[in-house]
Amino acid sequence: MTTDQVIFIILSVFTLGTALLVVTLRNLFHAALALMATFLGVAGLYVMLDAGFLAAAQLLVYIGAISILLIFAIMMTRRLMNTTESAFNSQGGASLVTAVIGFLVIAWAVSQFSRVLPQVVQKQVDMKPMSPDVIPYIQSSVAAMGQAFVDPNGFVLPFEIASVLLLAGLIGAIIVAWPKAEDEES
Repeated sequence: MTTDQVIFIILSVFTLGTALLVVTLRNLFHAALALMATFLGVAGLYVMLDAGFLAAAQLLVYIGAISILLIFAIMMTRRLMNTTESAFNSQGGASLVTAVIGFLVIAWAVSQFSRVLPQVVQKQVDMKPMSPDVIPYIQSSVAAMGQAFVDPNGFVLPFEIASVLLLAGLIGAIIVAWPKAEDEES
């Protein structure tokens, strides 16, 4: 085993372990901390893939902004911290059926891909080396991605739709967390 493989295995186990903690921990604050650790593991995997921009975006956006926002929201919302409701979820059967169907769909997709994979690998072997005029484009891929986000023929519409959806989610979170009249009296 090479050093890269060992680091990948360690990062993968760390990421999957903390992701499992996110969904199994009962304490919401501890689950948010585990989510931050999961995001850190994903950023490490991006570094291993030589995707420095994605790793930096993962660190800044997900760990630096979204996770901190979640922790502040948890800490500032007294209703969630002092809840007396049961943690029992009565939708276990439906979630099991959904998980099994999801697993079957993923297994089917992987089996379809595994049939095509040898042909794709053979085409990769037969390809010519990368021409020198392609290399500067790859080096400026972050700039090209930025151009694609604002180009009317690129991804400007999906980018704006995602922005509106995030704004709607933020407004919805504020409405849900807004103290009700009966909460202020107690």
